[in-house]
Amino acid sequence: MPYLQGTGSISKLKTVLDSPVSYHLPIGESRIPLNECLGKTLRLESLGLIHCSHCGRRTKKSYSQGYCYPCMIKLASCDTCIMSPERCHHHLGTCREPAWGEQFCMTDHIVYLANSSGLKVGITRATQVPTRWIDQGASQALPIMRVSTRLQSGLVEDLLRQQVADKTNWRALLKGEPEPVDMFAARDRLLDGAATGIMALQQQHGLQAIQPLHADVTEIRYPVLQYSAKPQSANLDKEPVLEGTLLGIKGQYLILDTGVINIRKYTAYTLSVSVS
Repeated sequence: MPYLQGTGSISKLKTVLDSPVSYHLPIGESRIPLNECLGKTLRLESLGLIHCSHCGRRTKKSYSQGYCYPCMIKLASCDTCIMSPERCHHHLGTCREPAWGEQFCMTDHIVYLANSSGLKVGITRATQVPTRWIDQGASQALPIMRVSTRLQSGLVEDLLRQQVADKTNWRALLKGEPEPVDMFAARDRLLDGAATGIMALQQQHGLQAIQPLHADVTEIRYPVLQYSAKPQSANLDKEPVLEGTLLGIKGQYLILDTGVINIRKYTAYTLSVSVS
C-alpha cells in the first residue's frame, strides 16, 4: 500500500541546502518529501492534463516548461533573452513586460563557476543563490562577479564561455560525482584570460556595475544511493507511467533503477504520484 501519494499539477523540485540537499516535490497543494523515499518504489503517472502555470488554461503541449502558447509568446519570462541574457533589450524599451524586467532583470546578478558535469560558467539573480546551483546539480560553486543587471551578467558570461563550457552534460551529471576542481585557480585563470574584455565592460557600464567577488566555495552533497551507469531519460508524453526504485535525486532529476526523469520538464503536468 502507498504510504505517500498525491495527485495534481506539479512544479520544479523545492530544495534546501542541507547535507545532503533536502528535496520536496510540489504536487497540487501538497509537497512530497523525497529524501525519505530513497530506496522505495516510486510511481509517477501522467494523467494527460497540462494547465498553463501562468493563466491556468488547458494546453495540449507545454511551452518553455509549463506555459501555453499564447503566454509563451507574450511573457517576458519566456523571451529569448532569458536563455541568452546578453540579448536583453529592456534598455531599448522593447521588453514584453517592462515592470517584470525591472524586478527580475534590472537587479543584481551573480556570475559564477560551477562543477557539475565538469567546470562551467553560469549566471543567476543574487536572490537565487544557492538554489540555482542545486537545480543544476553542481557539486562545487563559486561566485566570481557581481553585476548590476541581467544584460551585464550575460556580457560577462559571454566573455568567459570562450574559455569554458556554459552547459551541463546531464548524462555525465547522473553517472557520478565529478572530479573535484580547484575553483580558485580556475577563477583566476578565466578572469585573467578575460581581463581586457571585462575592463572594457567596466568602462562602458561603470566600475561599480561590474565587480569581482572574493567568496568561498560552496560544496553541495546530494541524496544519492546509487548513480546510473547508463542514464535513460523517461518520456511521460510517450510512456505515461514511470515506476521503479528511487536511487537518488540530483539537480532536478529523479534517478530510478528504471530510468531518470527531469521533473522541471514536466512543470504544469497533472501527475499521480505514489510511494510504497
